Amino acid sequence: MSSKTKIVVLHMKEIIYTGIFLVLAIVLAVLLFIMFGKEKQADPTSADVIYHAGVYTSPITLNDNTFDVEVTVDESHINSISLVNLSETATAMYPLMEPALEALSSQIYAAQSTENITYEEENKYTSLMLLDAIDKALEKALVE
Repeated sequence: MSSKTKIVVLHMKEIIYTGIFLVLAIVLAVLLFIMFGKEKQADPTSADVIYHAGVYTSPITLNDNTFDVEVTVDESHINSISLVNLSETATAMYPLMEPALEALSSQIYAAQSTENITYEEENKYTSLMLLDAIDKALEKALVE
């Protein structure tokens, strides 16, 4: 009887293995269909392309200190805004520059525009100067 049981166990293993391979073949076929099936892809030229992707800068000169506002964009989003070439002297002389840019950039990221940006009254002129530089950098990036 034990020999019959072994034969049944061997047949059961073969049935289980066949079932597992069949399930794997079906999963593979579904994956291949999803990956290579006819799918309408979005035409990149028809998407809302606003900017030429890249990094654009606009210079700011305060007394003898010159530094740049750097704006990084992709086709439809403003990704980052930062100050580059800002020396320690300029940071010490204009301590409101970096906090004002951080406040402006967070609003710009949320709105994806420099329209209707608010700023604190104590940073008014610094914020206006930074917004002007950001606008100039974005003008360079605009698709015409």
